[in-house]
Amino acid sequence: MPDSFRELITGWFGMMFLFLGAASSDAQMLTAEEFLILPYVHRKMNLKELEEIRDSGHNLAGMVSVEDLDLLQKAGLKGIVIDPTVHAGDAEAELSDEEIEKRVTAVVRRVNGHPAAFGYFLRDEPSARIFPGLARWTAAYRKADPKARPVINLFPNYAFPETLGSDTYRKHVEDFVRLVKPPLLSYDHYALMDDGSLRDGYFQNLEVIREVALANNIPFCNVVLSNAHFHYADPSDGGLRFQVYTTLAYGARGICYFTYWAPPVGNYRLAPIDQFGNKTPTWDMLRNVNLQIHKLGPTYIKLKSVNVFHHPNVPAECRAISTAKHVADAGGGDLLVGEFDGSAGEAVALVVNKDLHHSCPFWVSFQRAGTVMMVNSYTGAHEPFGGENGWLAAGQGMLLYVK
Repeated sequence: MPDSFRELITGWFGMMFLFLGAASSDAQMLTAEEFLILPYVHRKMNLKELEEIRDSGHNLAGMVSVEDLDLLQKAGLKGIVIDPTVHAGDAEAELSDEEIEKRVTAVVRRVNGHPAAFGYFLRDEPSARIFPGLARWTAAYRKADPKARPVINLFPNYAFPETLGSDTYRKHVEDFVRLVKPPLLSYDHYALMDDGSLRDGYFQNLEVIREVALANNIPFCNVVLSNAHFHYADPSDGGLRFQVYTTLAYGARGICYFTYWAPPVGNYRLAPIDQFGNKTPTWDMLRNVNLQIHKLGPTYIKLKSVNVFHHPNVPAECRAISTAKHVADAGGGDLLVGEFDGSAGEAVALVVNKDLHHSCPFWVSFQRAGTVMMVNSYTGAHEPFGGENGWLAAGQGMLLYVK
């Protein structure tokens, strides 16, 4: 190899490694108040484990005990307090107001405004029958601490109607918000199947949650998969990106992963941490997509969701490009586009490749004239859109706007 060519190649690789190192450095992370990123888990953790959770891009450690809050603060994390005395099961939903207030007040006093306490976990997947009881629990938290965030996670639409007790899934969600008045709308939907398909209803679930959240001016969080079990798919780069970017396109303010540690039962496998306490390839894939959220975050959290459409393939109960607010046309792949208004009135579009397995080239034109810019999901830089950036990996999204 000629010396000049060798020097050219060596210099090029050197610059690339320098660039990649800078892009992946530990830059400012989003706070949990700006955008929740957490594992759906409750277990005793040591400082090393907590630091690994933060290193993988989470800003919450999941559900934690009051006694662990000091350790969380040391690790640079927050958590959602869980305590058996304030778990609102079916029986607890029937307790008297006095008993509920007594239990809630006791836990709030133990927390005592700890800076590592983000909220309080109340209940997972309640039926509509106990919504009135959950409303009393939520009211008790507001009375004990007006800043408290009681957290309740709802069923997905594929659990309807056997376990929900409402006429429709939309009514189930609307009744929950109307009666309980939660500060956060959270639900789970596991949609990636081991035959490579997407479960029916995934986008319809996002549609309902987004619309109810916007109508009531509350943020929402989607709980998605980060492990394989039952007939769910093994985690992949494309699958994790798909779950994150489709959720972002619908305007979410949080993503939660089930689960971080693989439980030693059944066919659970390939969680970020396996049954022997070792990192799996999923840990690195999860960190990569979480860091993308943090890079996009300073721009994303200032956006207001105004529309979501699919093009050219439109799922049932979803919108087509004819409803677009900012985009004039788009093509190149099977796309999902979330449209937003920027903080200074910019026309913004988050374009997502819905293909779980294949990359696609894509293009977008806006109704508004101007230079199309992109927010680089690896550096956070605002750059002119074009060239090799006109490709999306499986499940990948790109945030574009008109300057």
